[in-house]
Amino acid sequence: MRSTRLNRVLVGVAAATVLVAGACSSSDDDATKTDTQSQAESGNESAASGDAQKFAAEAEKRGEPELSKAEIPTELKITDDVVGTGKEVKEGATVTVQYSGAAASTGEVFDSSWSRGQPATFPLDGVIEGWSKGLLGMKEGGRRTLVIPAELAYGNGGPAPGDALVFVVDLISVTNG
Repeated sequence: MRSTRLNRVLVGVAAATVLVAGACSSSDDDATKTDTQSQAESGNESAASGDAQKFAAEAEKRGEPELSKAEIPTELKITDDVVGTGKEVKEGATVTVQYSGAAASTGEVFDSSWSRGQPATFPLDGVIEGWSKGLLGMKEGGRRTLVIPAELAYGNGGPAPGDALVFVVDLISVTNG
């Protein structure tokens, strides 16, 4: 509620600024165009915030996924369990997700944002290659399973040395760079 009032105040300030600038301008059309653009941008920010809340609620409703052993892949396997309807992840994006990760050979969970009780946010250029490639094209609101060979994960290091990994990822929001 407070952010909605703040958005209205910001739109009002932007509109007032445009009107003053328009009065000094030689063209009323330019002032109207700028005012309309300011209102649209403010509306887009509010809509994006609302979408993230909606997608977070959808992920919460689905709940934490059950992970189990998986066949060890020779290449990245991507399965869309739920196809999202929001913005699509592009290279260089920053994502906010709920996820669980397990060793493919045992099904033992080694990491889960669900167990921490809050989504995680990070840039795709700062994660394992299986995530950077595996989340491309995913849309907000979707759930995707990634089965990642060791060479696209942590190799002989990390939480499951030499093992493939299974991640189930719910995409809450994306900011494309």
